[in-house]
Amino acid sequence: MHDTVTEIKSRLSITDVIGQYVTLVRAGQNLRAKCPFHTERTPSFFVSPERGTYHCFGCDKGGDIFSFVEEVEGIDFKGALKILAERAGVTLVYSTKEKTDERDRLFALMETVTIFYASRMPESAMSYLQERGLSEASISSFRIGYAGNDWSSASDYLKEKGFSSKEILDAGIGKSNERTMVDKFRNRIMFPIADSAGRIVAFSGRVFGEHAHPDAPKYLNSPETALFKKSKVLYGFNRAKLAIRKHNVAILVEGQMDLLLSHEAGWANTVAASGTAFTEEHAALLKRMTDNLVIALDADEAGIKAASRAARVALNARLRVKVAALPSGGDPADFIKQNGKDAWSGIIRESKDIITFLLDVVEERAKNPEQFRRSVEMAVIPFLHDVLSSIDREHYVREIARRIQVSEQAVNEALTKSKTITIESHTQEKPAKVRQEFSKKILDAYGFLMWQKSVGAAGFDRDSYEQELKDILGKSVFARLDALSDERVEALRFNAERIYGDRDRTRSATDIVRTLTRERLDEEGRELNKKILISERAGDEANTMRLMTQRDAVNRSIAKLEK
Repeated sequence: MHDTVTEIKSRLSITDVIGQYVTLVRAGQNLRAKCPFHTERTPSFFVSPERGTYHCFGCDKGGDIFSFVEEVEGIDFKGALKILAERAGVTLVYSTKEKTDERDRLFALMETVTIFYASRMPESAMSYLQERGLSEASISSFRIGYAGNDWSSASDYLKEKGFSSKEILDAGIGKSNERTMVDKFRNRIMFPIADSAGRIVAFSGRVFGEHAHPDAPKYLNSPETALFKKSKVLYGFNRAKLAIRKHNVAILVEGQMDLLLSHEAGWANTVAASGTAFTEEHAALLKRMTDNLVIALDADEAGIKAASRAARVALNARLRVKVAALPSGGDPADFIKQNGKDAWSGIIRESKDIITFLLDVVEERAKNPEQFRRSVEMAVIPFLHDVLSSIDREHYVREIARRIQVSEQAVNEALTKSKTITIESHTQEKPAKVRQEFSKKILDAYGFLMWQKSVGAAGFDRDSYEQELKDILGKSVFARLDALSDERVEALRFNAERIYGDRDRTRSATDIVRTLTRERLDEEGRELNKKILISERAGDEANTMRLMTQRDAVNRSIAKLEK
């Protein structure tokens, strides 16, 4: 595995990998960007092409291409390895000697059962999907399958393949039923749900077939497992993320069929909430790919409420939100089938910003202007609390005032008085400040040394510089510096590279040593002055003379240093 990681790093530069997620600009020898892991106005995220590392001085996250992809995609190391191996054109070969953990086994189980369901697709289910507008290519590409009427066919198949009953239960494929194992999914068209790396983590099953129970829920989703956290996974995200980056907009729909038909219509940047509420984790995932979200949920009462909730979460994540207004009572899948892809493209392109959409909905339902104004105050103005951009908020205040024919001051007063259900922000909290054990000059000096050790620059006597630091700081101080965490040292490297990257390194080292020496001498002089004052007050002339002689020696050293 170590050789694979090394090969991937040799083929992929950190600039190319991170540049797919954020806009990097040159900052000396480094590159700089706004951090993708927390909200910030001033860029504090730095990338070092020379060392293949990154560090954010705002949230203190740092590492290499693997840790970056883990963090930005919300996956584990092996998921990041899979993504980067595909980009680098490296074939992953796992040694039989490598330890297989519980998650690896569950991923293997989910892949096995996905193949099982796909192989059991009956003609009736295939015909139904095609009647809904899906092509055979999409059915195959999205790996749609079928769970039949048998009580335990999937569980029995998995046992034959070597998986234990516990693993089948842990993956959410089986359930216990009076001492026996039965399948969780029966008589359902199975839609596999993948993580960001494309690994299957769950299923959504749509009831189908003559043997289906009449009271069975229309859709049944996998329970939460070690692999599947519904608040963090969006259906189709693994396939949509490249298109989201390319077009700088994501489209959010409700169900699997909505997503599949939207992809069929050419909108590959579509993701689906898949039967769960749109969460802050979902919003953060999309925010790393784009600043823009179009919500295209069902046009019924429930759909409008769901769109409103999703919009508030998205606004709180600093996404710019628009809503695609579907004809009353329709959903995206039916609309696309009935009206075609051009009509769907028109709906997306004509989407309205969230405030305008809500104003239109409220005005359409109001019986008179007075009711319209009251409804706006109750249902629309609270949204402004979630608009974090002051410019956008001012624009919306102006639009609301115009629509309900009142002054902007009246809207602002209503906003101040309104009681809104706030959404707890999950923007990255800044880490607690570490107690400053060392002066900034000492940390800069040590960071310069660590930077030079990591790059091995020719023509610079690193060993002499290190010895000078040890002589100036002393062994105990230097030992404490060496005990700093890897994360803190990496931050110091970046800071040194940022300060000294464009300067002559030998001259920089000389300046650092001179500055530290002056700092040490100044401190010695201050301590001697205190001792002299105490000695004079005590009337100890001999000791006072001895201390003054030492102070004069320090002053001569300072004068020599300044020359």
